[in-house]
Amino acid sequence: MCEKHSDYSGSPFKNESNHGNRENMKKIRDIPKGERPRERLLRQGPRSLSDEELLAILLGKGTRTHDVLALSRKLIKVVDEKGLDLEPEDILCIEGIGKAKAALIIAAFELVRRRVKPEGTKIQSPSDVLPLLRHYQDRKQEHFLTVSLNGANEVLNIRVVTIGLINMSHVHPREVFADVITERASSLIVAHNHPSGSLTPSREDLQVTRQLKEAGKILGIKLLDHIIFSPRGYFSFLEHGEL
Repeated sequence: MCEKHSDYSGSPFKNESNHGNRENMKKIRDIPKGERPRERLLRQGPRSLSDEELLAILLGKGTRTHDVLALSRKLIKVVDEKGLDLEPEDILCIEGIGKAKAALIIAAFELVRRRVKPEGTKIQSPSDVLPLLRHYQDRKQEHFLTVSLNGANEVLNIRVVTIGLINMSHVHPREVFADVITERASSLIVAHNHPSGSLTPSREDLQVTRQLKEAGKILGIKLLDHIIFSPRGYFSFLEHGEL
C-alpha cells in the first residue's frame, strides 16, 4: 500500500507552512531558457544544480496540472526519507508520477547503487562523512540524518529522520534507531545541518547526543559521532570530546 510522505505527519513537530510560498515557487516556463536545469547542467556541471533540479531533469516534464519542478519538490521528500531503499511504490503514490517516470527514477537509483553508491564507503574520520551529506548543507530547514554502518564501518544507508523548523529539531531515539535496527547496523553517525550557518552546538544538540548515546548502549549500536554542518564547515562531537 502507498504511504503518505508529503507532510511528514509522523514527525513530532509542525513543519513550516508552504501555503504562502506556493505562488512564489518558480515553474520551468518562468525560467529563461538558458537558465533551465538541463541547460545549466551542460554549461556549469551537475554540482551547480539543487537536488530538486536534478530530479526535474530525470523527470523530463510535468503534467497538465503539475509542473516538473513541483513534482520534483514532492519527490525529494520521499527520496530524503527512503534513502537508497527507494521502491517504485514509494513514488507511484505521488500524483503526477506514473509508471514511466517511476521506472526512470528507480533505474537511476539502482545504477547509483551498483556503481557509485555511498553504500560500502568506509568511514574512518568525520571528514569522510561530509561528501555524503554535502547536498543538505544549504537546506533552509534543519534536516536530522542517520548514517548507518556495518561492523567494518562501511555505510549501509543514509536517511533523513526529521525535518524541523529553522534552528529547531526535536529527535526521539525510537525514530533514529528504527531503521538502523532493521538494517542490522553495528553503529551509526548522526548529523544535522544548521541553516543559520553556525557550527556551535545548542543545548538541545548536546541533550539529544547524550540520549542517543545511552539508547545506543542499550541496543548494542554504538553512536560514533554527531556532526553539525553548514556551508562554513563542520563540528564533530567526537573530535571535540563530547562523546
